[in-house]
Amino acid sequence: MFEFNPALDFKLLLAVPLIPLIGYIVNICFGRKLPRGGDFLLTGGMGVVMLITVFLFLKSVVAAYAGEEFFHHSSEAGLTYDWLYNSFQSLGLTPNLTIGILYDPLGAAMLMVVGVVSFCVHLFSIGYMHGDHRYYIFFSNISLFTFAMLALVLSDNILFLFIFWEIMGLMSYLLIGHFAHDPSTPYFHRWATWASKKAFMTTRVGDCCLLIGMLMFYEQFHTFRFTELWEQARLTVEANGGEYPAWMTIAGLFTFGGTVGKSAQFPLHIWLPDAMAGPTPVSAMIHAATMVAAGVFLLGRTFPLMSPDVLAVVTVIGGITALFAATIGMTAFDLKAVLAWSTISQLGFMVTAVGLGSVTAGMFHMVTHAFFKACLFLSAGAVIHGCHHEQDMRKMGGLRKHMPVTFWCMLICTLAIAGVPFFSGFYSKDMIIKAAYMGILGDHFDGWKVFALVSLALAATMTAFYMFRLIFMTFYGEYRGEVTDGHHGHDDHGHDDHHAIVHAEDGGIAHGHGGPIPHEVPLPMKTALIILAVLGMLGGHFWLLDSHFYAFWHAEPWFEKAVSYTSLYGREVGHWVETNILGADAAHAEHLGHVAHTRAVWSSMVIAPLGIFLAWFLYRKRTDLPGKITKSLGLVYEAARDRYYIDPLVNATVIRGSVVFAKFLKGVDEKVVDRCVLGMAALHKAWGFGWAWFDKMVVDGLVNGVATVSQSLGAAVRLVQTGRIQQYATFAVGGGLLVAAWLILA
Repeated sequence: MFEFNPALDFKLLLAVPLIPLIGYIVNICFGRKLPRGGDFLLTGGMGVVMLITVFLFLKSVVAAYAGEEFFHHSSEAGLTYDWLYNSFQSLGLTPNLTIGILYDPLGAAMLMVVGVVSFCVHLFSIGYMHGDHRYYIFFSNISLFTFAMLALVLSDNILFLFIFWEIMGLMSYLLIGHFAHDPSTPYFHRWATWASKKAFMTTRVGDCCLLIGMLMFYEQFHTFRFTELWEQARLTVEANGGEYPAWMTIAGLFTFGGTVGKSAQFPLHIWLPDAMAGPTPVSAMIHAATMVAAGVFLLGRTFPLMSPDVLAVVTVIGGITALFAATIGMTAFDLKAVLAWSTISQLGFMVTAVGLGSVTAGMFHMVTHAFFKACLFLSAGAVIHGCHHEQDMRKMGGLRKHMPVTFWCMLICTLAIAGVPFFSGFYSKDMIIKAAYMGILGDHFDGWKVFALVSLALAATMTAFYMFRLIFMTFYGEYRGEVTDGHHGHDDHGHDDHHAIVHAEDGGIAHGHGGPIPHEVPLPMKTALIILAVLGMLGGHFWLLDSHFYAFWHAEPWFEKAVSYTSLYGREVGHWVETNILGADAAHAEHLGHVAHTRAVWSSMVIAPLGIFLAWFLYRKRTDLPGKITKSLGLVYEAARDRYYIDPLVNATVIRGSVVFAKFLKGVDEKVVDRCVLGMAALHKAWGFGWAWFDKMVVDGLVNGVATVSQSLGAAVRLVQTGRIQQYATFAVGGGLLVAAWLILA
């Protein structure tokens, strides 16, 4: 039952993206007329997708536990299709592009994550979006959004990955801007309109980089298929003496640009915090299972193409993102904003892990993060729903009494993201910290590896702090209702309203005059939360038995990468040991692995409790201290609260620069190009008039002159060409007499 059957299983894999695609087509055409906007159709379809993806994922896990290789391509079942077919391929002119499915451990894990999270989001949306006047359009769009991610994961080549990547970009624009079509809520209308455009345009920057990178690789390797790209990269590096050529470094940096945009890494992170302008289920999809995960997935797929220099850049960018996003998360008061900044920070962890060579750790954290982050966002949506669309944590408090199911689900996943032992996030984050220690302990020592370790350790501590800050402010104490200063807490762009930050003795926890009593969410929403909470707690455990974790990934091309100083993988006593060393023997590698693991565990055992204790002390024990601390920090706190002024900087440079440049081009177009065109038109017009005069006066004059002469000659000839014989006889006799007279007289 759990043996992979290509003939059957690839048909099931083909059905996985087709089910939501067909659901989208049916619902977008007929959803308005279907009962409940067709939500049952799309949710039921996603339930089937979830069952298929989980079933096939279990096959990959069983194969790993049995020590079998799990790396399959649809060509095994004859399911490959020519695309842009060239009939002259036999002449060797241009290779054909083919479509196929690649199903390996990374694809199996990611496909399962998308299937489970998407089903839970669909189920949650039934209650959360109830009453929305574009209900059926929302379900249609989120279904197509899911289709794009599923198809992206299954793509066996980077070209089709890019096509589905762009479909996701379009759907994110439509979903983030869902409320932009509702002018009855001016705040959300303006914010959603602005945020959707910001997300679309910012990610386009990364997409352009990815397009350039993939075309550079195609220009050299003449293929888009991942397996062929990996093999060509290996051969190229071997032919170059074990060093990556410069062009591969450049192409790798451009390819990484796609991850920077899609996975919201510094400096293209600016779109993700404002993406929460969309409905909360959309935020859960973007932050957990689709958009941002796609960027990390791309990094895993293209890892064998990345040179050491590219990986150094990847590590630094990931470390910077993890740290600075965590500092901003500590200052946010909007419930979803805290989670948005935590997503950016956790993505930094994943990217850093890949840069350090531990793709396994990065992909593992991507899987566990998807479960607990989806639950956190949906729990936030439940809180917002229960608090009558309130998002400011300072207006909450004591909600665990009114919303016990939501509280426990959110608490479990907060423990997971904080890295508390026995929760899924602890194991994946521990592996990333271990990879950072390995980079320092290895024979090849670099400063950027030290930076990675320090930044990740600090970011992990801050994560535990601001996530439990969220728990204490939202669920503990007494329900505070509205903030006494009357501010909503946001500006029109969704940023925290700086005037609404209360620097009171209670540290910003304002006490108001109550409001509508919060309430627990309906059953479909609670069901989705419970499923994700269980996965958030246990989602990392089934990979952790000795060698089986590494055996799950061993078929991946990452383990075959043995060039330069990037990650070498050696098999030690039944498990894979990650190293960053050159030529070290097995014993030394195993020793470094044990040392790094021990240090990572102790670091994790200190980091999470420290952050949790600080949050408890400041927001439960001494609530007067946060306000004093923020006042003492002054400009430092304001800089973090204002997102380090990156948005104003982008507005002042990129956006205004683009506007100025556009106006400059408009001026050039109007004053130079248009005048040149009009001048050429006038010149051609004058030239045409000149030729018209020449044609009329000279050419026509000559033609008309010839005609006049011909006419005159014709008129003269007509005088003698009368057709009368008598006249001809007279002319003949007269002519004869004249000739005779001339002859006589001459």
